[in-house]
Amino acid sequence: MNQTTHHPPIMESQAVEIVCRDGVRLGGRLWCAPDGGGHGSVIVNPATGVLSRYYHRYALFLTARGFDVLTYDYRGIGLSRPARLKGCGYRWRDWGERDFDAALRYMRQRRDGPLAVVGHSIGGFLPGLAESAPLIDRMLTVGAQYAWWGDYVARHRLGLILKWHVAMPALTALCGYFPGRRLGWLEDLPAGVANEWSFRGPRFERSHPRAERQRAVARMASVTAPILAISVADDEFGTVSAVRRTLGYYAGAERNAVLLKPEDYGRDAIGHFDLFHDSHASGFWLDTLLWLRDGRNPWPGRIINR
Repeated sequence: MNQTTHHPPIMESQAVEIVCRDGVRLGGRLWCAPDGGGHGSVIVNPATGVLSRYYHRYALFLTARGFDVLTYDYRGIGLSRPARLKGCGYRWRDWGERDFDAALRYMRQRRDGPLAVVGHSIGGFLPGLAESAPLIDRMLTVGAQYAWWGDYVARHRLGLILKWHVAMPALTALCGYFPGRRLGWLEDLPAGVANEWSFRGPRFERSHPRAERQRAVARMASVTAPILAISVADDEFGTVSAVRRTLGYYAGAERNAVLLKPEDYGRDAIGHFDLFHDSHASGFWLDTLLWLRDGRNPWPGRIINR
């Protein structure tokens, strides 16, 4: 008997330009579902120094299953990099207050319907900095944290401190930006982004001017979208303590955190980045659909207390 294999249709993305309130233009890709996006829209927020194209296969996966998806690069990165990075003045907080805010308004203006955010690493923290954050209907975060060294996994902490909190600010001061690409340490970063990472303490708002700190915390607490926060047992950055620290700021949202282990998906290691590799398409990626589409926690046995 002949059997016909049905493959998802191949979706083509289109280049888009997103204009921020301060006039900065961001580059991105819009992926439109063949059925008109019956399950709503998703914005994918990258990790620090990671190009948006790293998430394109996950975007394609979601699009084939009924979501319109936006991927984009923060100012200073990839499609949104200026001709001259040195002296551009971009800060880490701008990625949330200006870039994500613009991406969120862009997707809300183009269509109604549920709007979810998938945030990787800093990408799961940035939504709380945006004035438009109340427009979010649901959030899925993976290793969401803002890189305070005290949350790094203990056995690697010294090496990570030397790399990101000693070498990075020194090289940034020398070059006027962080030359991460030449070192093989993620992408190049604007000086303001690198320094905010290097010198941030346990309270993120203390990197803001004193007069703005209370407002920054209140903005985080104004997010009401339900959040499912994922931590992976061998993630040296997005540890349980780091994820809890992030969730603590989302005081107005229903929050659940889960701890996944590499063996849950038949792996020896996953770390901070691997869940967005397409080798997880038939496992983790399918699981995320339950939350993004139906609001169901796929890992009820992995819940950790905040």
